[in-house]
Amino acid sequence: MQINFDKVNSFKEAMANYPTGVTVVTAIDEEDAPIGLTVNSFASVSLDPLLILWSIDKRVSTYEAFKKVDKFAVNILADNQAEIASLFASRTSNQDRFVNCDWDLSKYKLPIIKGTMATLQCKTFKQIEAGDHTILIGEISEITVEKKRPLVYHGRKMEALPENFHEN
Repeated sequence: MQINFDKVNSFKEAMANYPTGVTVVTAIDEEDAPIGLTVNSFASVSLDPLLILWSIDKRVSTYEAFKKVDKFAVNILADNQAEIASLFASRTSNQDRFVNCDWDLSKYKLPIIKGTMATLQCKTFKQIEAGDHTILIGEISEITVEKKRPLVYHGRKMEALPENFHEN
């Protein structure tokens, strides 16, 4: 199949202008080391059972490790965590990522980033191959939520949701 680069560029531009929240998905790999990456392809799926999804590019360094995990955490970043999003989006090693952020291991043995707006700890429910990505669906085991403003991705930038966003 021939790639239509005009269409690909238009798609990228459209998606960059679609505002999303910013998450860091974390897990423990087969060698008991923490892994994580920044993800904005995160969405709710179902209330019964409680399911969410995110997708991972098959070309990222942690792809094979995430394909093998049976549980993961979605850390929904707070407005003051743009540096963490950038850290986990960089080509830095996973060891360096976790050394440079504040995190704990949960009772489910998942890396939880401190200071987030919310964290969803999930069991892997299903994986679906979809083009150059794999969609991972998780069934939520535990949720923690803090009263914080989210970090938002829009126009290839990460910013805090404006304080006046919910004013009448």
